[in-house]
Amino acid sequence: MAQDIRKLFEEARNNTEDKMSSGHEARFLKKLDSQLPIKKSKSFNWLQIAASIVVIMGLGYGTFTYFNNPIEPVKVVDTNKNQEEPTKSLGDISPDLKKVEDYYLANINLELSKVKLTPDNKELIDGYISRLDELNKEYKRLSIELTESGANELTVNALITNLKFRLNLMYRLKEQLKLLNETNESQNPNKINA
Repeated sequence: MAQDIRKLFEEARNNTEDKMSSGHEARFLKKLDSQLPIKKSKSFNWLQIAASIVVIMGLGYGTFTYFNNPIEPVKVVDTNKNQEEPTKSLGDISPDLKKVEDYYLANINLELSKVKLTPDNKELIDGYISRLDELNKEYKRLSIELTESGANELTVNALITNLKFRLNLMYRLKEQLKLLNETNESQNPNKINA
């Protein structure tokens, strides 16, 4: 019973014919074609056509509105107009007057930086700030007058007086805020101020 498998395969190969009958391939392809599903031809149905038309119309409308919007001209800012004309200050007249001007301006800015804005004192501070703005505009007007008409005693005194008014206004604001805080503390002794 024990036979060599290699010998069996050799004998089987010699005994059978490996040739296929004629026309076998054609018959096989014919049966294969009949068993496979029929391919649909690639044709557009009416929904695909309608969707394509809607997309094309949308793109056309978007392009039309994009290109028909008027182009706003670019605003060019003239830096020369924004800069004020050079005006003379007290420092241009003499070094001593420059020291006076610098002293007052530094103290005004220092006092202004010390002010703490709260909802309680906002109205008070706004009133003082509007008055400071008026005095600042007046100072600029006096500086223009100094530039145009030259240095005279009245204009120089008016500029220094304006600076004094602004500094005194800041001192009064500081006193008013102190009184307001004391009043609030006496009315609300349990409230802790930070």
